[in-house]
Amino acid sequence: MTRTPRTTTARHSAERRAVARTQTLPGGAPGVGSVRKTVLPGGLRVITESVPTVRSVTFGIWARVGSRDETPALNGATHYLEHLLFKGTERRSALDISAAVDAVGGEMNAFTAKEFTCYYARVLDTDLPLAIDIVCDMLTGSVIEPSEVEAERGVILEEIAMTEDDPGDCVHDLFASTMLGDSPLGRPVLGTVDTVNALTRDRIARFYRKHYDPTHLVVAAAGNVDHDTVVREVRAAFERAGALPGPEADGTAAAEPVGPRGGTRAIRTAGRVELLDRHTEQAHVVLGMPGVSRNDERRWALGVLSAALGGGMSSRLFQEIREKRGLAYSTYSYTSGFADCGLFGVYAGCRPSQVPDVLKICRDELDRVVQHGLTDEEVRRSVGQLSGSTVLGLEDTGALMHRIGKSELCWGEQMSVDDMLAKISAVTPDDVRAVAREVLGVRPSLSAIGPFTDRQASCLHEAVA
Repeated sequence: MTRTPRTTTARHSAERRAVARTQTLPGGAPGVGSVRKTVLPGGLRVITESVPTVRSVTFGIWARVGSRDETPALNGATHYLEHLLFKGTERRSALDISAAVDAVGGEMNAFTAKEFTCYYARVLDTDLPLAIDIVCDMLTGSVIEPSEVEAERGVILEEIAMTEDDPGDCVHDLFASTMLGDSPLGRPVLGTVDTVNALTRDRIARFYRKHYDPTHLVVAAAGNVDHDTVVREVRAAFERAGALPGPEADGTAAAEPVGPRGGTRAIRTAGRVELLDRHTEQAHVVLGMPGVSRNDERRWALGVLSAALGGGMSSRLFQEIREKRGLAYSTYSYTSGFADCGLFGVYAGCRPSQVPDVLKICRDELDRVVQHGLTDEEVRRSVGQLSGSTVLGLEDTGALMHRIGKSELCWGEQMSVDDMLAKISAVTPDDVRAVAREVLGVRPSLSAIGPFTDRQASCLHEAVA
């Protein structure tokens, strides 16, 4: 078939549309190189952080899809798909993928969360082209073979069983369900035995085609990298797979990236109690309430508050529950921020007979903070703890890749580490007191797993009265 050549004007117009947009972003981790971002034709974002003093690179692709994007019937599909993308493409078998990474001493993995999925490989800088080729191939060229779907179903069911056998982990899924109910955010990321058994190859394949469009993806690389080289190789890999418009692209090349999630969601579950009877040696409890979204400026003050309550060995809960009374081995507080809501929780694992005492201490400490806030010394110590852990947590290329990729996907921008430290340092005792009243000053809910007697179950309900 003879192809009619385009006019010079039309060709130049397409070329203008196909130009990638590159910018330098706010500084990365202290002492390392620059952060640069390019938006390719077709809406694919590529962001890198250069660390010229190391010999490794972590390369990842973030997808704007998580368990909250699933219908009830599709619960678990995002995680199922994460497994299947390792099982072969038109160019590579599952063994080819794993053997190629093993042959260069690299590491490869993925994880699924409620609002995103990430696939990544950590390799020597000289092996970055291999990592780019493999990960991009997986994301754009998965064949999702029916036989692999069936084989991996058993693996995922075993993973669900493994989680169910770890009540210290399972209680956090129960807490999400307690607080968020039968909603996409409240359902487990892994799905359930019933939903996983019901998923078919065709439904998973449709889910893949819908959510792995380049406009929903962010490519991130950190380490000894050259930004322009990463962009060139990523673009070539996606164009080879037909996932990005090539040199002959028409007007469809003007696609823009999908922006961060937004919206607001109210959590109305005050005083709710969910108990799961298990024959375990320990009882595992989470006492909590609605927190703040990841876009809420109060998150900095809530982070300082959480660190003071249960973020380390000097925290109030650790000192009162473990050090002074010996009631539990593990206890801590935490925050979870989503696009439109958040959670605040206090966890403890202890003997079932100790649960009433542990919960009373938790309630007393929460009430004390609501009424009096933190001392100046506690705020100073917590600010220092968060500042130090923020910087120390960026000591490897995997953490740097995680920071820039998640920031681009969830916020659409990069906050420099110095700006993050400034936000933390700016938190005052008055800020903590205000967020304590707003977040902790409500009736909590409770999730618990353990072998509770009727009397102990009654005590648990009384704990949130």
